[in-house]
Amino acid sequence: MIQIAIAGSSDTKPLPKAVEKTKEFIKELAKYKDTVILLTGGRRGIMEIASREFAKFGGIVVGILPERQKGNEFNTIRIRTGMDFAERSAIMINSADVLVVLGGGIGTMVEALMAYDYSKALVVVTDTGYPSDRLELLALNGYFDHKKLVQVQFTKSGKEAAKLALELAK
Repeated sequence: MIQIAIAGSSDTKPLPKAVEKTKEFIKELAKYKDTVILLTGGRRGIMEIASREFAKFGGIVVGILPERQKGNEFNTIRIRTGMDFAERSAIMINSADVLVVLGGGIGTMVEALMAYDYSKALVVVTDTGYPSDRLELLALNGYFDHKKLVQVQFTKSGKEAAKLALELAK
C-alpha cells in the first residue's frame, strides 16, 4: 500500500480555492483507493474535507491526531498520539511515502519543511490563497536549501498533485 499524507489548513471555513483543489486532488487519488491510504492530521478544515471525500469514494483514511483529540468523523482509523501538534506531524510525515500540501498557514508550512528535512517526497499545491503558496519562493531550483535533500514539486492543479504524489511514492 502507498501512504500519502496531506497537510492543510484547520480553518473551520477554509478558503474556496483550497477547497476546490483539495476535492480535485481527492477525486483523482480516489481512482487508486485500493492501493492508497490517506494520512491526515485528522482534524477539521482541509483535513476534514479531504477525509470526507476520500471516505466517500471508499478509501481508507488514517487520522493521526494530536493529544487525545477525537478528530473528524471521516477518519476510518484514529491514532490518538497523546503528543503535541509538531510531534504528531513527525509521526504522520515519517509514516508517509509522500506529503502533499493542499494550502494552509504556519502548521502546514512547518509540515512541508519537516518533510523536506526528512527527505520525503513533497508536492505543494499553489494558488490556494493560503500562505503556503509562498513556499515556492523558498525553493530555489526546486530545493529549500543548499543541501538539496529532495526536489519539491509545485503545481496549481489538485489533479496533477495526485498524479505527482502517486509517481513519487513508487
